[in-house]
Amino acid sequence: MPGIDECLLEVMRLPGARGAAVVDWTSGLALGTIGDSPGGDHETTAAETAEVARMAAEQPVFAQARLQDLPDPPGPAVEDVIVTSRAGYHILRFVETAFDSSVFLHLWLDRAEGNLALARIRLGEIAKRLVLA
Repeated sequence: MPGIDECLLEVMRLPGARGAAVVDWTSGLALGTIGDSPGGDHETTAAETAEVARMAAEQPVFAQARLQDLPDPPGPAVEDVIVTSRAGYHILRFVETAFDSSVFLHLWLDRAEGNLALARIRLGEIAKRLVLA
């Protein structure tokens, strides 16, 4: 099972990928980064995207969207958050872990070259295989 570096390399193979990171959304720290970063600073981007992830993950309205028949899985009820801009997409994909599930993958995708649907599907597959040590 791939670790952070291998997963980030795989993410960057997606058409239109500009940059990516694995971020702890409770602290805002980047656990790994690759490629470009909006604004040029991966640490600032990690802190800012962590705020967005935290807001989505901690809102009761999203937790209530779970199906009543299913047991509560670990981590947030939100699978991913997509933010669009004129130039690109930011996909924040939550990673379920055995401990506290406070990690997400952030992909910065070029709008003209990327495929949002494909990127979302592939990011979900990569997140399932990610091993955090």
